[in-house]
Amino acid sequence: MSSAAWSFVSQTEPQTARLGQALAQALEPGMVVALVGPLGAGKTRLVRAVAHAAGVADQHVNSPTYVLIQEYEARWPIYHFDTYRLPDSSAFSDLGAEEYLAGDGVCFVEWADRVADYLPADLLRIEIEVCGETVRRFTFSGHGPRSQQVVGQVAGLMDVEPA
Repeated sequence: MSSAAWSFVSQTEPQTARLGQALAQALEPGMVVALVGPLGAGKTRLVRAVAHAAGVADQHVNSPTYVLIQEYEARWPIYHFDTYRLPDSSAFSDLGAEEYLAGDGVCFVEWADRVADYLPADLLRIEIEVCGETVRRFTFSGHGPRSQQVVGQVAGLMDVEPA
């Protein structure tokens, strides 16, 4: 399936927070966001920005590296997975991932490339590239109609400077 793509280069953490706010505005319950990037790229930072914009206090959003999944109550439930430490992709299924992915929340899956075979066809993929100490390139690609719409909405929201 073809995908809509858009990139944004964040120079600072406040710009990343603004990107997260735009993403929070565009997301809908039932969506899956696949996060891909190296260690320290800012996957959890982006989830924190989205969660904050959706009503979660920043200090409550942590990397789920050791617990594998974090749940946050917000405008819609947020399910934050980290698959980095899973021994194989079937361990993702053992977490009950299918139930979360088909649920009424928004799922963020860090290291999503490790469990791609378990993710739905319509998903928003965000690749994060480290370009400097605080500089990150976020490439959004929508795979399916709902996620393609989100890519367009986020791009439109980021083109408007905040008042």
